[in-house]
Amino acid sequence: MAALASLMVACGGGGATASPSPAPAPAPSPAPSPAPTPAPSNRWTLVWADEFEGAAGTLPDAKHWNYDLGNKEANGWGNHELQYYTQAARNAALDGQGNLLLRAEKQANAGPCWNDKPCEYSSGRLRSDGKVSFSYGKLEARIKIPGGPGIWPAFWTLGEDKLPWPAAGEIDVLENIGKEPLHAYGTVHGPGYSGALGIGKRFISAKPLSEDFHVFTLIKRPQELIWLVDGVEFHRLTPAGLPAGVPWVFERAFFVILNLAVGGDWPGNPDASTPFPAEMRVDWVRIYKED
Repeated sequence: MAALASLMVACGGGGATASPSPAPAPAPSPAPSPAPTPAPSNRWTLVWADEFEGAAGTLPDAKHWNYDLGNKEANGWGNHELQYYTQAARNAALDGQGNLLLRAEKQANAGPCWNDKPCEYSSGRLRSDGKVSFSYGKLEARIKIPGGPGIWPAFWTLGEDKLPWPAAGEIDVLENIGKEPLHAYGTVHGPGYSGALGIGKRFISAKPLSEDFHVFTLIKRPQELIWLVDGVEFHRLTPAGLPAGVPWVFERAFFVILNLAVGGDWPGNPDASTPFPAEMRVDWVRIYKED
């Protein structure tokens, strides 16, 4: 309720009434505080999954997956890799036990490699572009990776925009190189921080990751990415974690990639101790929205 100003009347000399004192100016209203950002709920609703149920030898579901093919055609996939990707069931198919099996095997003259020699290995690489993508939420997969020098399994994502790499961003949920059996890497690549300059951290396991299945998770929220292995967080990134002057490019839809590479600049080449065929088993891939 507004206060009422009192009028004081003074009697003097000519009996005149004094003018009322002016009311004080109202204090300026404070600027409104910005609405607080809602706290993450950490409650999730499943919106898409591939459980890989089907008979042994069944090809991956074409409603969900496309194939990447070749080696020389893709300049060694940018890493001087040694496998030739095919769409043959021996390299990518269901195993009849509820898993997708990506299988790298020795195969004479599998196809032309980046170095103009015949590739000595074949393998499989699947991608969900144009079929399955997500902008925010939780992406995870339960995977049993192979081991051995020169083996490079990966579960990762690329921005759906048709831009030259890495302008649309790359988020690696899981990478392992066989010569580091205890390590799983989570990394991002973007303009000014790609390739060897990618920003990542590694999860360190108590025993070789190839000994069992593990759940590899990415939580993607506006301005935030979180990586977990078996529910244990090991990496978190926001725009503040990027080098000065480079763009954060992850506020867009991303699609999913699963692949098993052989050789390359980072893992190095297989040697006599590397077991072949090398098999990456994927029990399921799931995408959730946050409630």
